[in-house]
Amino acid sequence: MTLRVSLVAAARGSSRLAERFDDDRPLDQAGWHEVRLVAHALVPLGAAELRYCSPTPRSRATGDALGFAPMAQPALRDWEMGRWRGLTLGEVTAREPAAVDCWLADPRSAPHGGESMLGFIGRVGGWLDTRPADDALVVAVAEPAVIRAALVYALNAPPATYWNVDVRPLSTITLTGLPGRWSLSLEAGIR
Repeated sequence: MTLRVSLVAAARGSSRLAERFDDDRPLDQAGWHEVRLVAHALVPLGAAELRYCSPTPRSRATGDALGFAPMAQPALRDWEMGRWRGLTLGEVTAREPAAVDCWLADPRSAPHGGESMLGFIGRVGGWLDTRPADDALVVAVAEPAVIRAALVYALNAPPATYWNVDVRPLSTITLTGLPGRWSLSLEAGIR
């Protein structure tokens, strides 16, 4: 019995330079355009028995636009950033440089009053490990931060690895395995 979980990064809600912590803005025009361009390649994932999404507006809209009709999962919500919510990294760095340095260096710290990195990775990993393990196919549309956390958890990588994973809008990764025993499955790009 093996579980197959495909994670699709939500389409963009803002330019990369305007990304904000715990951002809950809806898809922007570029995001809708990107969904239309890649939908043909991602629509087959909608055949999964279980279809989920982060509870953010752009994750829901991406999943709906792809025809997944996903169910929102609170455990797939974005990293809880406390008082930094809605701010860019540049804004936070200007206001609280020492707090940002601490946050980047220590995965147990949460100077913003939200979740620590370890707490966030653990929450997302807990969701992965509680999926039914009966040869099910699962698809989930999530925020890039959630997908990074899932990869770090699944690969049992050091928490600092999180900062070295780049998840672009509408990119897809697949994890296969059983709770607590995951593998990254890379697929051919041509279908």
